[in-house]
Amino acid sequence: MAYYIVNKNAQSNGDHEVHKSSGCNYLPNSENRVSLGDHASCSTAVTAAKKHYGQVNGCYYCANACHTQ
Repeated sequence: MAYYIVNKNAQSNGDHEVHKSSGCNYLPNSENRVSLGDHASCSTAVTAAKKHYGQVNGCYYCANACHTQ
């Protein structure tokens, strides 16, 4: 299990990125994070993030299995 967060601020393309909270060099500032809790994989974290935002994507660096172009 890993702890995931989603960025409150959208990327230029509208995506709110989901990050694994430990080990990622691209985490948003703490005030720009929404907690998603512990998940066995990024796919369930992305599903949880979609409850907050309509357009969600996994971080290329820490959640690559859930990153789409």
